[in-house]
Amino acid sequence: MQAAAKYLLILESAGAMVARLFDAQRRQVAEFDAASEEVTVMTKGLSAFEGADPRDWGLALRGHSPSELAGAMVYTLDV
Repeated sequence: MQAAAKYLLILESAGAMVARLFDAQRRQVAEFDAASEEVTVMTKGLSAFEGADPRDWGLALRGHSPSELAGAMVYTLDV
């Protein structure tokens, strides 16, 4: 059984905006196009924090540039 998603991150990856879902341990559970309707539904009524702090997200988002991490929008989902 897959862990429930706790975080939604929207960030640039190779020039495209992607949405990535992570569980409470910051393990990625899904990835999809950030322009999808699911993102709108999941973020309705939520506020995002700008920037994925490398101290918290460095391992989960390895391969992303510092500018991609700084521009990430981080949502904590209601689970």
